[in-house]
Amino acid sequence: MTQRTNSVKILRMVQLAVLTAIMILLEVTGLGLIKIGVVEMTILIIPVIIGAIVLGKSAGAFLGGVFGLLSFLECFGKSAFGATLLGINPIFTALMCFVPRILSGFLAGLTYETLKKIDKTKVISYAVAGLAGALSNTVFFLVLLIVLFGSTEFIQGLMEMLGSFNPFVFGVLFVGINGLIEAITCTVLGAAVAKVLVKTIPANKSVESVQVKTAEEE
Repeated sequence: MTQRTNSVKILRMVQLAVLTAIMILLEVTGLGLIKIGVVEMTILIIPVIIGAIVLGKSAGAFLGGVFGLLSFLECFGKSAFGATLLGINPIFTALMCFVPRILSGFLAGLTYETLKKIDKTKVISYAVAGLAGALSNTVFFLVLLIVLFGSTEFIQGLMEMLGSFNPFVFGVLFVGINGLIEAITCTVLGAAVAKVLVKTIPANKSVESVQVKTAEEE
């Protein structure tokens, strides 16, 4: 393995560590989660989107897993909503915390990798990848919430409070304007920061591509 390949790997690991540290900092300071009533709006998905675009879908999935872990830890007293779900079923709660976040990171990276091949300006690629990460996180979370906890007294009570027992309508009402703001914010910030990093940091190239290029040069 060449020194150049090693340098790329190390730099990518450093980037991944920095993004992870940022997520932990946002969680510890409370800046990553904005509570508005029962609904919780998070910006922790932004580092996930950035990592997915800059470092690839596997990094996005890893950062999504970090996001999921932080969300799960919130259920132990910090989040009233999460604590209630944890008390009902810990395993289902863990699935709700991890699965949507891991999938959203993976899909954001996959979307960018797919679109950048046909998007010459890359503008659309960044925006759509950011939107895919933000929306998929919300959609997967709501789907699992309804599937795993929809029949519980807690969620039935929320449905009654919102005036609809229709799963789709409940999802729209439950997320509401906060979900829209979260999606727009995460899409714009995630895509903007990722665009800068992709242009300025060489580690956005895969290790495999560097190995191939090095072999050709030799």
